[in-house]
Amino acid sequence: MPSQSGKAADRCLTLPTVVVVWLLVLLLTACAVGPVSPRTVRIGAVYPLSGSLAATGADIQRGVELAVEIVNNEYELNLPLARTAGLPGLGDAKLEIVWADHGGDEEEGAIQVRRLLQEEGVVALLGAYNGSVTALASQEAEAAEVPFVNATSTSPLLTDRGYRWFFRTTADDTIFVRNFFNFLADVEARHDITVDSIAVVYENRLFGTSVAQLETAYADQAGIPVVANVPYSAQAANVDAEAQKVVASHASLVMHSSYTQDAILFMQAYKRMGYRPDAILAMDAGFISPSFVETLGEDANYILSREAWARDLGEARPLLWQVNGLYRQRYGADMTGNSARAFTALIVLADAINRAGSVEPEAIREALLATDIPAEQLIMPWAGVRFDPATGQNTLAQGIIVQIQEQNYYTVWPWDVASHELVWPMPEWDQ
Repeated sequence: MPSQSGKAADRCLTLPTVVVVWLLVLLLTACAVGPVSPRTVRIGAVYPLSGSLAATGADIQRGVELAVEIVNNEYELNLPLARTAGLPGLGDAKLEIVWADHGGDEEEGAIQVRRLLQEEGVVALLGAYNGSVTALASQEAEAAEVPFVNATSTSPLLTDRGYRWFFRTTADDTIFVRNFFNFLADVEARHDITVDSIAVVYENRLFGTSVAQLETAYADQAGIPVVANVPYSAQAANVDAEAQKVVASHASLVMHSSYTQDAILFMQAYKRMGYRPDAILAMDAGFISPSFVETLGEDANYILSREAWARDLGEARPLLWQVNGLYRQRYGADMTGNSARAFTALIVLADAINRAGSVEPEAIREALLATDIPAEQLIMPWAGVRFDPATGQNTLAQGIIVQIQEQNYYTVWPWDVASHELVWPMPEWDQ
């Protein structure tokens, strides 16, 4: 018969054994049901939220935040993930955006990407508006093997690097510049208007220089002489010397690649100098920033710009008006090409994460490669979203041309989706 001390010893041996068995059962059960879905999926967003591009950064931020609101809640919209609350592929997990400000500085963009990855636990990145910042920021993401989705940087060089983790939803500048010269050919055919000379004006970093090279090449193919090639610093506080070169060229068409503050400075300089070409055709960017029209008022009228989005396209695509209505309710203004593209990029990324059913970078990358969103589920005038596996470029993106009339942006080309007639040439300043 065991002693009392022996029984106590048996109990001491038995209790840990039960605990161990219980823990093993819990472990095996957890392995059987798979990993627990996160309650929140964090995405890093690197944009210029301060400095001369703060207004553009705020515009982009609003577009992303509206997309997050739609994904995280239920909306009766024909958008991916709109009719469910959260990401059903991840147990209805909610999206959270972690914002980072690069202020237009390339090195700061790279620093912020490293911070987001190392300290904030983001599973993918959006950014970074400025082409030169996007180049360096996405290089950091590539090294870390984390998906980087770009909504607004359009330099063709960004998708020519052979990166595996870089994806661009918007059309690139090759597409947009080709559109420019198709537009000019259509203007000549329809209105018997001939462009006899071009001045190319551009900020001297990645965005501007790559556009200028394309514009010069296409002008040469079209047989239109480029009579002025004018680079400048987007950080310049005064552009009078550069504007004077444009004026002296007597170009009938000026092609601009400028950010917000420099676009405003050039227009103010042209007015002081009494210069009015037949047309100014802008490569988006500063010329479609909300503060461009707010600052210049009537002096912004008749500028032409390539665009990726316009409110009046809602006549053919009611989804656009529905989403823009939500944006207007929330922010008191219409969307722009920047906010609409940022909105779309977040929807595309969220859709991929949901289909991946995982926050593992490789799973998200594979889901991005498998993306096939049809046109009717977009607020953009694209044929859809489908990425080239070799470059990460959306092969179904395309552009339009808008003109500012009565301080609003209206589609004037292609003719079949135009809501307003083209005004050419631009009226004189006093008219």
